[in-house]
Amino acid sequence: MAIITRQAVPADASELHELAAKTFGLATPPGTLQSDIDAFIGEHLSLAAFDKYLSDPGRIVLLAEDEGRAIGYSMLISGPIADPEVAAVVAAAGPGTSIELSKFYVAADNHGSGVAGTLMTATLEAARATGAQVCWLGVNQLNERAAKFYSRNGFEIAGTKRFRVGEIWHDDHVRVRPL
Repeated sequence: MAIITRQAVPADASELHELAAKTFGLATPPGTLQSDIDAFIGEHLSLAAFDKYLSDPGRIVLLAEDEGRAIGYSMLISGPIADPEVAAVVAAAGPGTSIELSKFYVAADNHGSGVAGTLMTATLEAARATGAQVCWLGVNQLNERAAKFYSRNGFEIAGTKRFRVGEIWHDDHVRVRPL
């Protein structure tokens, strides 16, 4: 396996959408309805959504590939945090500007292969390059696999937030790490 990471470009939108459709459900809590997962994908991870994300100068989308095949992606979002409670939690975690690690997914058949570590290294380098001093993310409190991975990569629990999938609100941990 020869993993490469690179910044995604508009021509990658379709491949990113397909990868997102395969991976989003892996991170949802047990019992999440497939119809809610599908609706979330349709609204936030569609081809049109990725076209928008890839043209947004406040977002950085990275793609992990093996022999030209997309196997993981991440998305960083700069700018003010919309949720005042999350903004307060992140501000309390460290001074300076922050950047959100909004999405971080690896195809299921590549779990445990080192792809996630390679992608995280590239993602944190891209976050640092923006000048941000803190990186933050939200992860479902029941997603133990992701929680262990983020903990190994220096993200510590700083608070909580709510995340909606379909009609159901889920509880996330807000995790932060200095850059």
